[in-house]
Amino acid sequence: MPQLNPNPWFLIMLMSWVTFSLIIQPKLLSFTSTNSPSKKTPMTTKTTPWTWPWT
Repeated sequence: MPQLNPNPWFLIMLMSWVTFSLIIQPKLLSFTSTNSPSKKTPMTTKTTPWTWPWT
C-alpha cells in the first residue's frame, strides 16, 4: 500500500512547513490590520428594569 510509505510524503510535508514558517508567515504578519484595536474604555449604559403591567 503506497499510502503507508512515508518516504516521499514526509519530505514534502516538511518542506511545505518550512516554506510556510520561514517565507510566507513573516510576509503575512508584516501587513498592518485595517482595524487596529483602540484603547477606548467600553461605554456602560444604564439599564432600567422593565415595568410589567400586571405586577
